[in-house]
Amino acid sequence: MQVDIFTDGSARGNPGPGGYGAVMRFVDGAGKVHEKELSQGYEHTTNNRMELMAVIAGLEALKRPCDVTLYSDSQYVVNAFNQHWVDGWLKRGWKNSQKQPVKNDDLWKRLLAAKKPHRVEFVWVKGHAGHPENERCDELATAAADGEGRIADQGFAG
Repeated sequence: MQVDIFTDGSARGNPGPGGYGAVMRFVDGAGKVHEKELSQGYEHTTNNRMELMAVIAGLEALKRPCDVTLYSDSQYVVNAFNQHWVDGWLKRGWKNSQKQPVKNDDLWKRLLAAKKPHRVEFVWVKGHAGHPENERCDELATAAADGEGRIADQGFAG
């Protein structure tokens, strides 16, 4: 099954209150479009952590292996896969090219586990450029960051 996932993350203050938004879309055999929206707010986090959580939430919501096209305005997320940063981190034991610990490794590990059953293509889209799904994800992320139901980001040490 082919699924499109659109994602965005937001943090107010970076670090500060944050949230993510994701829109999942697939077309069934009868040609009917199905969409699902996901979002969650966090009390104290960073923009990059929310970008990662949006991707994780979308992939973890899939109930069986899929072909996924994942759209993100985060070069941090897209380049990690398309420029093979993740491969280097794994070879170096979660150290970056400067031999420093990779930031957000808890979420990168969770993302890799969520990605494993799927074939995922990462596509960068320019943020705030009129891309309707990205704009919707931004709305979801900022509403979650500003909303009442924020939870703790257990892995954030900052």
